[in-house]
Amino acid sequence: MTATARETMPRDYYEVLGVSKTATEDEIKKAYRKLAAKFHPDRNPGDKEAEVKFKELSTANEVLSDADKRANYDRFGHAGAQIPGGGGFPGGGFPGGFHGGQQVDPQAAEELFRNLFGGDGGSPFGEPKAPRGRGRSSRAKPPAEDVQTDVTVPFDVAANGGNVSIAVSGRRIDVKVPAGIEDGKKLRVPASATGTVDVILCVKIAPHPYFRREGQSIYLDVPISMAEAILGAKVEVPTLGGDTLTVKVPPGTSSGGKLRLRGHGVNGGDQYLVFKVVVPSGIDDESKALIQQFADRNPQDPRADAPWN
Repeated sequence: MTATARETMPRDYYEVLGVSKTATEDEIKKAYRKLAAKFHPDRNPGDKEAEVKFKELSTANEVLSDADKRANYDRFGHAGAQIPGGGGFPGGGFPGGFHGGQQVDPQAAEELFRNLFGGDGGSPFGEPKAPRGRGRSSRAKPPAEDVQTDVTVPFDVAANGGNVSIAVSGRRIDVKVPAGIEDGKKLRVPASATGTVDVILCVKIAPHPYFRREGQSIYLDVPISMAEAILGAKVEVPTLGGDTLTVKVPPGTSSGGKLRLRGHGVNGGDQYLVFKVVVPSGIDDESKALIQQFADRNPQDPRADAPWN
């Protein structure tokens, strides 16, 4: 056989489906469904290599899932797969004296099979032709499976609602995110929007530089000085909605004390200010003396109510 003929010969059908020659009908069916779903044109638009592999899979499945065609294929190879019936030709060869061990011209053999059997199926001596359109077997076009992927949603968008942009088959699609969505929830983008298949988005909420969220509540750590904690003060704080509010720090506020801002959380929830008392890292001797006087005048045991006492 010439080099050109060898190059156009299709691959072994068992190799195409990744099964052994002793594979059962069920094993062949499962192997085809798995690979066909992976290389289906609807899931690989514009991918020529995937299109070729899908055609090859369809041809291999058509032969190996048919008991008669499989028997002829096992006996005569790719040309035998085109023989109707399970027994082959009388005498174990092909019409016109083309026997299994004889070298033949591929184009002449292809023409012979076309004249004998008609149709526009895959050529036994060349590359398999594309499956038919809507009239082809349902096995050649399995239902497209949903595609699942993660999507990172900005903290503010997850809390307040908005849109995120995703890429599907080279297209940019804006997906609406409902206000208050939680980490781990899923969003379905229908095939009518993607142009291919349904896409399931698993939501991952990005952390915020200073807000943190617990359910519908928003928390914000607010540093205050020792004097502000003791005497009270007015401080400005940001809110989730983007506004800045001036709030009163009550006199005698301890580190960890909270102040609630009603309605400034997620979906009508609340925002909590958590005060953190910040002590100066270095003070002079006179200040130390004043602090000591303060301690003497205001005796205190802060650990009196500690859980270990």
